[in-house]
Amino acid sequence: MPDHQDAGGHSPHLSTDEQGQAAQHSTPPALVIHEVVREEGEAALQRPVGALAWSALAAGLSMGFSFLVQAVLAAGMPDTSWRHLVAGLGYCTGFVIVILGRQQLFTESTLTVVLPVLMHRDARTLLAALRLWTVVLAVNVAGTIAFAALLLVPGVFQAEVVHSLGTLAMQAMPDAFWPTVLRAVFAGWLIALMVWLLPSARAARLLTILFISYIVGISHLSHIIAGSVEAAYAVFTHQASASDFLVRFFAPTLLGNIIGGVSLVAMINHAAVASEMDDRDGENGDGKGLAGKRT
Repeated sequence: MPDHQDAGGHSPHLSTDEQGQAAQHSTPPALVIHEVVREEGEAALQRPVGALAWSALAAGLSMGFSFLVQAVLAAGMPDTSWRHLVAGLGYCTGFVIVILGRQQLFTESTLTVVLPVLMHRDARTLLAALRLWTVVLAVNVAGTIAFAALLLVPGVFQAEVVHSLGTLAMQAMPDAFWPTVLRAVFAGWLIALMVWLLPSARAARLLTILFISYIVGISHLSHIIAGSVEAAYAVFTHQASASDFLVRFFAPTLLGNIIGGVSLVAMINHAAVASEMDDRDGENGDGKGLAGKRT
């Protein structure tokens, strides 16, 4: 069956210019998307620690606006069963800032830097990925804690917004460990899928970010960075303890986000194109496969 994604790109009924226009409007094949995302991961692995840290700090601070805008929207609405559907639009704010601003977010890296690891399969790439994860996660969380502390400054927000902030903060503190892990798996899965979709989204990049992050928000799925702002605010306002932050929120959410991003997206999407890459290398007569060529 011909690939509908290339439809028109090689049509004999079109001129050369028209074929080019058709190709530009077609959806990139999975292999092209894979390589775009992998190249982003390769570039991230080459960044110095200082650059990673500053970008991660910006991302952590920016994600705080998901919490704040969501609380502002909720405070201005009546207490109805559908209020969270409107307030959930505020949850998208941080993701839009971070992704369009090219800031370093931990959950994005569960896809981008894992693809180079799967391609190279060597200790150096694995250690570089672990270095990036450690730096980005630590500084992302530091940024969220700093943002949560700023929200405590008295007199900045109206009483209704402060009350809404406290209510939302406690939603990030579930009691059951494994249900939280599963919610975090779904969140990590969706955010990694969003990164996978962006290369083919073109002019719809903003809509893609809004749509996926909105689903995460209204479904109350657990995201390690967005949720860290809420959980830290709960600790600062004495609604929860530091151990609650670590045990009830951080540990299950981190575990689930990693599982969702790495296993369900990075590994499966890589496996979907790995045989195609090997077949193309075989046609070139090198007999190694793309992973071997890049090692």
